[in-house]
Amino acid sequence: MSLALLLPAALAALGALLLPLLVHLARRSEQRPTDFAALRWLRQKPRPRHRIRFDERWLLCLRLLLLALIAAWLARPVLHGSASERPWIVLLPGVDPAPLRAEAAGRSELRWLAPGFPDLDTPAPDVSASGTPASSMRAPVASLLRELDADLPARVSLTVVVPAWFDGADGERPRLSRTVDWRVQPRPAPAKEPSATTSPPVPVIRHAPDRQDAVRYLRAAVESAWFAPAAKTSTDSVAPDRVPVASPEQPLPADARALIWLAPGELPASIRQWIADGGIALLDERARVADTIVMTPYWFDPSGAVLVEGGALGRGRILRLTRPPQPARMPQLLEPDFPARLRGLFAAPMPEPARVAARDYVPRTGAASYPQAPRDLQPWLALLIAALLVLERWWATHRRRSVAP
Repeated sequence: MSLALLLPAALAALGALLLPLLVHLARRSEQRPTDFAALRWLRQKPRPRHRIRFDERWLLCLRLLLLALIAAWLARPVLHGSASERPWIVLLPGVDPAPLRAEAAGRSELRWLAPGFPDLDTPAPDVSASGTPASSMRAPVASLLRELDADLPARVSLTVVVPAWFDGADGERPRLSRTVDWRVQPRPAPAKEPSATTSPPVPVIRHAPDRQDAVRYLRAAVESAWFAPAAKTSTDSVAPDRVPVASPEQPLPADARALIWLAPGELPASIRQWIADGGIALLDERARVADTIVMTPYWFDPSGAVLVEGGALGRGRILRLTRPPQPARMPQLLEPDFPARLRGLFAAPMPEPARVAARDYVPRTGAASYPQAPRDLQPWLALLIAALLVLERWWATHRRRSVAP
């Protein structure tokens, strides 16, 4: 361990040590000699030489120490190499910790591989019924391993205990600065994940009178993509009750989750709130949204121009056409793949793969090690200074003292 100062220039405050010395010397002048009549009969003796003498020496030393500690506190002392070198054993939530308690037996740090690395004596982070971390508690395993590798001293050994499979993996194996003792605990095979290709919600259509022609194409595309992909090809054969169509003034159905909004002007507050609560809306190019939304291109034409752009609004999504939905301005309305493209706009984004077999996720070595952060001694010095200040005030005001410097 080594001591260092982050702000050594603050040691200039040690010049304040002269203040207690001057105060103690100045207060001695209060003890003035008093002439007494009987002293004139005594034989006059030579006066002794004047010597500098300090009264209340221990109080003076206490005051000098207090000022020296304040100067040291201003210099921001830190202590390098004070971190413990005990081995660490971390467990991914879902692992049985009982077999590891006997192995550690006070010789190792037992922690959960979770944000903050809580002690093993604390309850494990919430897990779902299948044994995997709940979605709200799922943490990236690789990020936690890299964080722990950066925080621990280079000489500390690290053991990671994981189940045979787990969620929260990155796209590649983590690379650390140390060799990890990677232990895999047996675990039942995971249940089959539900299909990620669930059908997107059927959109309802709200349109202005001048968009009546566009509704024919969009309603036919919805009918073709959602209900009968191979059968419906004519706009006249669409069953209108399958795709609710109405004017913008009509309220949305209670179960509506998707919307095609073909009306100009500011988007009504009720529709904006519906989107923020989780709805998906494809807006006319003339529609405006008051909220500042960062738009991302969703669909390009063959020349590279953007046809549809979109962004997030609360828990929902806004999609917006960049040109009028008319064959003359948007020829894609007549292309065979337009229904599938429209359906894809309303489909939920595919979740990123995060489940991995533990045997395929053993961390690699070769990453650069990080210097350890020194321990800040300022809080401890502040407590010591406060205690000495209380002691100094008590000593300076104690009634048994004969002199009050």
